[in-house]
Amino acid sequence: MKNNIYFFLLLLLGLPLYLQANSSESKEFRADEYILDHVVDSYGWHITTIKEKDIAIPLPIIIVEKGKFYCFLSSKFHHGNNAYKGFALGFTEETKGKIIKLQGDEENYTGFLEIDKPYTWKSIVIDLSITKNVCAVFISIALIGLIFISVAKKYKRNPNSAPKGFQGIIEVVILFIRDEVAIPLIGHKYHKFLPYLLTLFFFILINNLMGLLPIFPGGANVTGNIAVTMVLALFTFFVFTFSANKNYWKHIFNPPGIPWWLKFPLPLLTIIEMVGLFTKPFVLMIRLFANIMAGHIIILSFLGLIFIFGAMTPAIGYFVSPISILIYVFMGLLELLVAFIQAFVFTMLTALYIGMAIEEHT
Repeated sequence: MKNNIYFFLLLLLGLPLYLQANSSESKEFRADEYILDHVVDSYGWHITTIKEKDIAIPLPIIIVEKGKFYCFLSSKFHHGNNAYKGFALGFTEETKGKIIKLQGDEENYTGFLEIDKPYTWKSIVIDLSITKNVCAVFISIALIGLIFISVAKKYKRNPNSAPKGFQGIIEVVILFIRDEVAIPLIGHKYHKFLPYLLTLFFFILINNLMGLLPIFPGGANVTGNIAVTMVLALFTFFVFTFSANKNYWKHIFNPPGIPWWLKFPLPLLTIIEMVGLFTKPFVLMIRLFANIMAGHIIILSFLGLIFIFGAMTPAIGYFVSPISILIYVFMGLLELLVAFIQAFVFTMLTALYIGMAIEEHT
């Protein structure tokens, strides 16, 4: 059984080598494009390229422009080479990765885009498209719902029996978050915030783990997207800000035991506390984003060395391959550990901020 598990893990870790080797047979390997394709968001879910044929899952493009609603699949753009009803993927530096609206004679144009033609365009006002990261978030939410609904049903059917299998693993994690994070850092009011802490932990953990899988539905860099980490950090900011008691705000705007000349005419400590108030969500956002993004870039960089050196001389490529693969496997296992650590750290800091905000005066 263990040998089968190890073989499956090695197969998953080695799959990107096979996919990239197939896609590199007929065109020059570009490390920057290879890395960016894996870490940035996109309007389609690219799987691989085999013999110059892209295999991808098209995603819905949803646009509101001049009061009109447009909905079509991203495959209409043909990887940025075509326009559809006057819409196209950005082809300039300032519009790359965005959807633009062609103007002039091409306002309703559908067909091939000529690279050298001087098109006029404007940015879309409202873009509600389901991108790769959004799709991955929906998948992770469905997975979280499936896990906890199934576990809850088992408890409902057998309320007095000891948990078994996957149910036992989930209970251990829940009790760990409750006993080692929520109760010590928040106190006796922990039960009010425990559902939020558990949601944070499992959402970040599952998306971290799915980001390590090289095949669909994994591979999306959700927690390595700064927009996602910003939203998570803002949720935490709103939770501890609106839950804060009078004692918390008193220590910010009128710190007790401080000489009056530090409060008037320049409230120096209040300014420092206010800066710290907004620094907390910023730290949460950057910490999660930077750690996950850096891990993906490092792994992909070592993987790309095989093809970079192989393009120079096949002999050097064969020599570098085992070294890169060993580092790749090591970094993959390290990222597996980081996935758990970052979910725990984000949850722990959230509980710490909430505990500071609701702490009673003694």
